[in-house]
Amino acid sequence: MKIAVVSEQANGERRVAATPETARKFITLGAEVAVEAGAGAGAAIADSDYAAAGAALGDRAATLAGAEIVLAVQPPAPDSLAGAAPGAWVVAIMAPFGDGRARVGAYAAAGYEALAMDLMPRITRAQSMDVLSSQSNLAGYKAVIDAAAEYGRAFPMMMTAAGTVSAARVFVMGVGVAGLQAIATARRLGAQVSATDVRSATKEQILSLGAKPVFVEAVAGIEGEGSGGYAGEMSPEYQRAQAELVSAHIAKQDIVITTALIPGRAAPRLVTDAQLATMRPGSVLVDLAVEQGGNVEGAVAGEIVERHGVRIIGHRNVAARLAADTAALYSRNLYNFLSTFWNKEQGRPVLDAEIGDAVRLTRGGAVVNARLVS
Repeated sequence: MKIAVVSEQANGERRVAATPETARKFITLGAEVAVEAGAGAGAAIADSDYAAAGAALGDRAATLAGAEIVLAVQPPAPDSLAGAAPGAWVVAIMAPFGDGRARVGAYAAAGYEALAMDLMPRITRAQSMDVLSSQSNLAGYKAVIDAAAEYGRAFPMMMTAAGTVSAARVFVMGVGVAGLQAIATARRLGAQVSATDVRSATKEQILSLGAKPVFVEAVAGIEGEGSGGYAGEMSPEYQRAQAELVSAHIAKQDIVITTALIPGRAAPRLVTDAQLATMRPGSVLVDLAVEQGGNVEGAVAGEIVERHGVRIIGHRNVAARLAADTAALYSRNLYNFLSTFWNKEQGRPVLDAEIGDAVRLTRGGAVVNARLVS
């Protein structure tokens, strides 16, 4: 069994799908590991470190030659995988919906078995394989650091001989993995933090981190819990009530961080231009959903823009801005996934139905994932 680790081709992608640590572990399982030269450079991993772990280094053609499993972060173009074994597994964060659907079809046409790590079911035994959680955790942290870099004031309250500096007020919208880390990071920096979510169950999590929950109370009987622990879409009645509540709260905030995503759909709009106009000049918003359409009206993917004196940060691929750490976590997710199903007799992983059917996009020349063919 040969496992190939390829260099990332996507613009701005600095992560890598295996580290020397996980390469060594795969070799211990009995696999041969080949790494494309320079693949780890963006994550501060030298080729010599891979070689010391026992991996073979070479150009892309040599790395892919005969590979039965190809590991990547972003989905590689199907035509860039020439030389991989027929039916090879291609394991990556596939983003198979929307524009990614055509690429899934191309994997099927090329005969590859595409496995989407971003469709990993959120069940207890798959927690160590959950790439969305591992990457979102650090993205939430980085969002606060990026906001602090753009905010022209200090975060903590400071009492000095020259007077008192008030604590920054940070509002986190969307309390998933990224939101919870954003809350914790802003609190550690000394900010006064509040947060909101459509899922009432997150209120206790917000309180446990020392932040103030901001929730719609007047609309009864509406829960925002979707499948797999994700937020679901809310009724128009709830959306109106939440908009009124947020409008009153957001005008008093210095920093707003939005993290709301609904799998397979455009990001919900949480902050309108009218709400932006109520914030004081110098305030900062960070939109972590900007690549899926954005939570903030006026956010631009890949740019920092200013509207009404408010700076809106729309960095792409925030996880890649902390590549050394996010690559280490991502590579462990991949190892945990493949090693869990490693069959010693066959010398390869054999997926079960529960997880295999969830992450498998293509097989035998066809698109087979139920979320794509239904």
